[in-house]
Amino acid sequence: MRHLMMSAATLALVTGAFGLPAGAAYAQSGTVEEVVVTGSRIRTSPLDQVQPVIQIGQDEVLKTGLSSTADILQRLPVAAGGLNSKFNNSGNFGNPPDGGGVGAGAAEIDLRYLGSRRVLVMVDGLRWVPGASASGVPGSVDLNTIPSASIARMEVLQEGASPIYGSDAIAGVVNIITKKSQDGFQASAQVGQYGEGDGFSKEVNLSWGASQDKTSIVVGGGYIKQDAVSSGDRSISQFPTPGATSCLGGGCSSGTLLGRFIIHDPNTNQDLDLTLKQALAVGARPTYTPASPTGAGSSFKNFATLDRFNFQPYNYIVSPSERTSLYGSVTHDFTDTLKLRVKASYVNRRSANQAAPLPLFVGPDAGNGNLLDQVAVDATNPYNPFGFTLQPGTYAFIGRRLIENGPRHYAQDVNTFNLTATLDGQFEVAGKTFFWDANAVWSRNHAEQTFTGNVNAQRVQQALGPAALCTGSCVPLNIFGGQGTITQAMLGYIAFTQQDVSEQELRDYTINVTGDLFDLPAGPVGVAAGYEHRENEGFFQPDAIVAAGLSSDIPAQPARGSIKVDELYTEVSVPLVRDVPLFHRLDASVAGRWFDYSTSGRDSTYKAGLAWRPTGDILFRASWGEGFRAPTIGELFGTASRFDQEVNDPCSNLATKSAAIRANCIARGVPASGSYSQLNPQVSVITSGNRALQPETSESWTYGFVWEPSALKNTSWSNGASMEIVYADITLDNAIQAQNGQTLLDRCAQTGDALSCATITRTASGAIAGISNPLINIGGVKTRAVDLNLNWRSPETSVGTFAVRSNSSFLLEYSEKVPTSTGLAEIKRQGTERGSPDQAYPKTKSTLAMDWDKGVWGATASARYLSSVKEVNAGDNKLAARTYFDAQLRYAPDYLEGFSFALGVNNLFDKDPPGCISCGLNNYDPNAYDAPGRYFYFRLSYKQ
Repeated sequence: MRHLMMSAATLALVTGAFGLPAGAAYAQSGTVEEVVVTGSRIRTSPLDQVQPVIQIGQDEVLKTGLSSTADILQRLPVAAGGLNSKFNNSGNFGNPPDGGGVGAGAAEIDLRYLGSRRVLVMVDGLRWVPGASASGVPGSVDLNTIPSASIARMEVLQEGASPIYGSDAIAGVVNIITKKSQDGFQASAQVGQYGEGDGFSKEVNLSWGASQDKTSIVVGGGYIKQDAVSSGDRSISQFPTPGATSCLGGGCSSGTLLGRFIIHDPNTNQDLDLTLKQALAVGARPTYTPASPTGAGSSFKNFATLDRFNFQPYNYIVSPSERTSLYGSVTHDFTDTLKLRVKASYVNRRSANQAAPLPLFVGPDAGNGNLLDQVAVDATNPYNPFGFTLQPGTYAFIGRRLIENGPRHYAQDVNTFNLTATLDGQFEVAGKTFFWDANAVWSRNHAEQTFTGNVNAQRVQQALGPAALCTGSCVPLNIFGGQGTITQAMLGYIAFTQQDVSEQELRDYTINVTGDLFDLPAGPVGVAAGYEHRENEGFFQPDAIVAAGLSSDIPAQPARGSIKVDELYTEVSVPLVRDVPLFHRLDASVAGRWFDYSTSGRDSTYKAGLAWRPTGDILFRASWGEGFRAPTIGELFGTASRFDQEVNDPCSNLATKSAAIRANCIARGVPASGSYSQLNPQVSVITSGNRALQPETSESWTYGFVWEPSALKNTSWSNGASMEIVYADITLDNAIQAQNGQTLLDRCAQTGDALSCATITRTASGAIAGISNPLINIGGVKTRAVDLNLNWRSPETSVGTFAVRSNSSFLLEYSEKVPTSTGLAEIKRQGTERGSPDQAYPKTKSTLAMDWDKGVWGATASARYLSSVKEVNAGDNKLAARTYFDAQLRYAPDYLEGFSFALGVNNLFDKDPPGCISCGLNNYDPNAYDAPGRYFYFRLSYKQ
């Protein structure tokens, strides 16, 4: 498939946060080649494109100082975030409820808050293999697997395109265009770090290209390394609650260094909640006096909030990663009408995330959902001070932080291979020229993860059990002596290094034909048609100990599946009227796609559009389209795992709650005495795929207005200006989604909803043992938004050339319909922060950039704005609006031909993100806000 090096239409930059004014790329050419551009398969002039496409060229990328493709895309106002280097969730939260695993170290793009799985990512108009991070089988593309040195530009289609491109293109399409030709050598090197002296990063990209006779070649490579930023080195994330200076602020863990012991002494009939007064000597056993458990002769005291453990400093606020990539492209013209292009790439990603040392929780109220909830600490265990066996009925919970075993550290090693061949040509039929291309894609993502800091639950059970059964290599475990009393011999018996593997493979074969069928008075009728056969296979294989259910951390089971699909599509564009009063042009388009999935059956989608230019300066457009997304491998075949969601149990401390909540909670087994108080903010939400899932379908309406006044071209103060307004309305039915655990708890407690209550299991003490929350087809999602894009460029003046770009997105509505026992309940999200799993829905997001260039100097100043949101799960706590300012200065000296330098700073005024109480980690939403701190960078570039 052919792509122009500078596409994007009459909208050019109008539609994007970056780029050139409309037509600027073609100003020096009298004719424009017809090509295939993102959003349509029909060859057309880029000047006539009517789809809302954001154009991001490499020059615009360099003005941001960002190294990650995902970070660049996530700055677009239409973007809603997605995985990035600010996520560090494995050990803290387990597998999120989407069937795709943690995705640690990956980077994704979400458009219009519909999730990264509903954004189709392509490279040169062809599909790319989904991600792999050795924690599940994701349905989204990891943008880190695309070599950054190969990228010529990026195009983002801001409307659904399932009839054009197939499944996943519900929210939009990201099309990354790679370098097809290059003359000579190009290189760039950049270093940067935060003002606090951490988070050092470096990036090197090299490429070389040449053309001779009928052959063009481009080869290149890149290396990017990002060092970590520790959560303990930023004030917002030093404790689990924003702004806190101790565990009195809340959120700290019961898994403490000195242990927490909630027991019932059958000899005295006392209910006790104890911790050690101080750590003991290695091998010593605490003193317990039943008559006075916390008296002078006892080693114990009553547990208090300040005894909790602050796990935050062990986390990352920016996770470390290292990527090495290689890329090659060879294009050969056999004849003037027959060409072959072969591309190959390889990317290795080494990344890591980290959590505090494992909290070893045992007992009925531990909430692990595995063997540890059933562990008994035998009376003959040499370290058991109580004189009786701790078992259900005599104890509810023991928590001990395994500080001696070091942090939980997850290291990913991901290798991505891609090989693509494209043969294209043309032929004539009845005097009409038709263009065709045939493509074959093979891609593989293979990920391995090494996790240190875990323990074997079965060995823990044996080491805490009867001393007579702890024989051979077994070493009795001391969880009663406090920090430093778990010896290396004990760890040598219970600890293990976890090895997980996942892989996805894509084989995709497509053939496309496009051309003009016949002529009408207003112009030729264009058509495109094609066929695609796609096979996607994937598996996740956790460590054998984990698969056996013996891990003390996140449980997981093997998952494997495959999907095959055959698809046919056709697209027709019809010129209706041209060059009459009020109708400079009126064009219609229709498209349809028919598909057959091995997992989801047969279906079809359709699309229609109308574009009206009353004059050459003005464009009105409207489009209607159906969308389709088949369940992914992870969503269908993903096995049960655990998501440790941060929630506030409405049944905790019943005496403080309303009569209705008290009655509903008591009916679900919570003690009427009010004795139950939530132990930890994290509760186990059991997630899984669902083979009964049905495909998602959607209906979208998009309306647009574009004004590019010719009166503002080539004047004394303007060399072009444009304005675009886009209205998007998407209704998604049968949305594949797990419900929010907090919502289920609240609905059960507040209304007694039977469906919600049925998902919740509680222990005899009232504690939440778990929430069963597999993926389902919920009622649906609806989103409506208006985008406003403005662009202006000055002519060259005595003080230089200026350009201004402004892009805004206004979220009018985002709502979800979820099932209840009485029907569907609507949850409105616009203007709110959802909390764990994190997602802010600001009503306004906006960017403003101003460029200045004169001779060898250049500068860019930009601002990014997010309106305030309220935390619905934290008493409507307000997260105030944020504006970030960035600046860059460039210099390309004449005496160093080909060299250029850039110095910049992002977050110039050191604006911290707003503190978020309900967010999962680091007390802010990494989808929406920058990591705290100024980021300085310096870049050296060379172009031959």
